[in-house]
Amino acid sequence: MSKKQQLQISILVIGVAATVIFLDQLTKILAIENLTPGIQQPLLGEIIQLNLAYNDSAAFSLGNGATSVFAVISFVAALALLWFVKRVESKSWAAMLGIALGGVVGNLIDRLFREPGFGRGLVVDFIQIPFNFPIFNIADSAIVATAVLVVIRVMRGEQIGKAKNHD
Repeated sequence: MSKKQQLQISILVIGVAATVIFLDQLTKILAIENLTPGIQQPLLGEIIQLNLAYNDSAAFSLGNGATSVFAVISFVAALALLWFVKRVESKSWAAMLGIALGGVVGNLIDRLFREPGFGRGLVVDFIQIPFNFPIFNIADSAIVATAVLVVIRVMRGEQIGKAKNHD
């Protein structure tokens, strides 16, 4: 891959990541300003509701109270994703990498800079769906969506990050 192509891939990853981070942080600010913790507000009837919650664990309440550990894990994950940028050969994989990076950094920002303090901050969650599913946010959605897409693409026989002739 040429230096020009690699630069384009890098710009795409960073641009997509920045967009996800911006949307994640903006929606969290709006949630904090407009929602009351524990009080559900319908967005799409009972299918999607808004419900402000502060989270000190990982998905599905794993690792309750281990915010500082998750901050370190998120930081390492962000570095690993940035390291992987130079190995990506296609725009579609670059976009997915940017989405994942944006999600990881979005929640890392909360863990680093929100109350109760640096490295111990609580992640802001506000999207609630039925079936007793955990409350989540845009960053969580970005991480999960990317993981699902990676699994689908790998199951279809694609190599992670590699270009296909038609990509």
